[in-house]
Amino acid sequence: MTIQAQPSRRASLSAHDHLQGRPQAHVVPCSSLTSHTIGQMYELYSSYYDSTSPLLFESDLSGKDSVVVLRNDDGTLVGFSSLAIVDTNVDGTRLRAIYSGDTIIDRAYWGTQALAFTWLRFAGTLKAQAPECPLYWFLIVKGHRTYRYLSAFSIDFYPHWLTPTPPWAQSIMQHLARMRFGTAYDSDHGVVSFQQSRGHLKPTWAAIEPEEAVRPDVAFFLRSNPGFARGDELVCLTELSCGNLRPLARRVFAQGLRQ
Repeated sequence: MTIQAQPSRRASLSAHDHLQGRPQAHVVPCSSLTSHTIGQMYELYSSYYDSTSPLLFESDLSGKDSVVVLRNDDGTLVGFSSLAIVDTNVDGTRLRAIYSGDTIIDRAYWGTQALAFTWLRFAGTLKAQAPECPLYWFLIVKGHRTYRYLSAFSIDFYPHWLTPTPPWAQSIMQHLARMRFGTAYDSDHGVVSFQQSRGHLKPTWAAIEPEEAVRPDVAFFLRSNPGFARGDELVCLTELSCGNLRPLARRVFAQGLRQ
């Protein structure tokens, strides 16, 4: 998964946003997607990613439950994020996880938070369905921008550049990664690595500016996932709860809790 976002904290809209208006995001079941929409999704995705194909893209999509679709005022698809809901037990404890799949936002809309906020609201509705069941965001990260979303959204997440991953979180991450990826999951390094890339950012978009590379979080990501440019993905986890979300994310998540 790679959410393209501005590396700074700017929330301003691009000039393209002003021309087209603020884009709107909606959650739709994968079963309701038309072939035209899937084609639009692939066209957008393949413009940013190498080592992909319509067959590979649709295969990944077939394993998801819903998609957050981002469209501008004229209805053009400008972003999306697929997701799967996982219900399982780890060490005798029931839990639920949202697994994020292919995700992209058109460069003209970087800085727009409609997709992220709609995703958080949806996560709140899932938590409301089973309030006593822990809900986690399980994602595999092939880009430093997505890794930085974890610290923007949540307080405690793993792996973290300042604190070691506790055993309980490690157990959940390993369980979910083995369920989803089998032998492609390298538990020693905490990454998913396929023999042949199943999609990685084109070099233009994977490039990291020198001033970004020295940031503690970005430097940690690069140390933890040195093969990101060829498609290796770092396994990450954070709990989705009001107590573990930062103020803005908590407010949006709580809107879903009340729906």
